[in-house]
Amino acid sequence: MKLYFCPRPNPLKVALFLEEAGVAHEIVPVDLLRGAHQTRAFTALNPNAKVPVLVDGDVVVFDSSAILLHLVERTGLFGPGDDVVRRGEFLSWMLFIASGLAPFSGQAVHFRHHAPEPQPYAANRYAFEADRHWSIVEARLADRRYLLGTDYTALDMSLWGWAPSLPYLLGEDAWDRAPNIRRWLDEVEARPAVARVRRLETLYPYKTDIDDETRRIMFPQNLARDDRAR
Repeated sequence: MKLYFCPRPNPLKVALFLEEAGVAHEIVPVDLLRGAHQTRAFTALNPNAKVPVLVDGDVVVFDSSAILLHLVERTGLFGPGDDVVRRGEFLSWMLFIASGLAPFSGQAVHFRHHAPEPQPYAANRYAFEADRHWSIVEARLADRRYLLGTDYTALDMSLWGWAPSLPYLLGEDAWDRAPNIRRWLDEVEARPAVARVRRLETLYPYKTDIDDETRRIMFPQNLARDDRAR
């Protein structure tokens, strides 16, 4: 298998599954800040020009949740098992993260930290929705060790991709408001597979500074129309 990767929440969660499952794989670094995700070769794999992408023989899967579901089926590991009730819970929470928690968290970060000028309505809107989604997770973990109950699953890997950034998402008091998530995160972070994934964050020389060229790559919507057309 090949995992097209950069150290962002969504690729990290897939890397964690591969490490936990002991699946042999090759990491293909994709430097987003240099625009590597916009090349013709990459968009042939994912026309949406985002990481991660998993190449599994002749099968190409993009979107982190789709990849996790593919890997659960492929390996038979870290899924809900054969119980139809657990399967319903598993799919519901997987898509809750994919369609709600993750995109609202990403937009909250953008308007809190990266918007070129203050956007009070947008910042408030996404901060509120991100906080609301994380509050649902906090309540879920109040009486459960993991998202599905007593078993560590791909749901926890999916949530783990975003969870360490909670103060960056919601503010410095985030952990005071989320003790159950903090307890859960500390347990996940202690897993040996997480330490192996963390090493990937420094293994390749990814660009880290956001200069004018990177802003043109990452935020093309901010360019003037005539500049965008060049």
